[in-house]
Amino acid sequence: MNKFRYGKKEIEYLSGKSPQLAEIIERAGFLEREVITDIFEALVSSILSQQISGRAAQTILGRFINLIGEITPKKILMTDPLKIRECGISGRKVEYIRGAALAATDGTIDFNSLSNLEDDKVVEILTSLKGVGVWTAEMLLIFSLERADVLSWGDFAIKRSIMKLYNLDSLSKEQFETYRKLFSPYNSVASLYLWEV
Repeated sequence: MNKFRYGKKEIEYLSGKSPQLAEIIERAGFLEREVITDIFEALVSSILSQQISGRAAQTILGRFINLIGEITPKKILMTDPLKIRECGISGRKVEYIRGAALAATDGTIDFNSLSNLEDDKVVEILTSLKGVGVWTAEMLLIFSLERADVLSWGDFAIKRSIMKLYNLDSLSKEQFETYRKLFSPYNSVASLYLWEV
């Protein structure tokens, strides 16, 4: 199992930038977060996990893998959509993962080349797929491509944590940008600790 890679350099940098975050880092210690290095597989897992509990997502993902074996565009397209639905996957999600598989096989998206692109470009390409929003694309930047500098404005937990840590009653986009600049170039590691709040 691959883990998101970071170390002393990032921890010391963030601790030096924010005493509040330093306290969380000190309390939480080193965090191990799983990374799915195949971005297509990570995308499908992400779509299947949307809007359901972690436990339900694991169960459904397990059934889906039992059905198709390895998560590849070809295997998804070769599998009867009704059989996929029997895993407990909604019709809409089946449509989304088949759409992603089709984009991969017909050359609309070259998933293997995404790792060579800038963060914004990756988000733009992924969000062109039905069922993939900015937040999902940003999570893939962190937990598949291991990009170092991602702090998601669309993540409610991140915003709530910033408000709690810095005693704010509300958080504007401008204020959020101030914190994003403060934690840069290690916003992804800051995100890991903000989720701990």
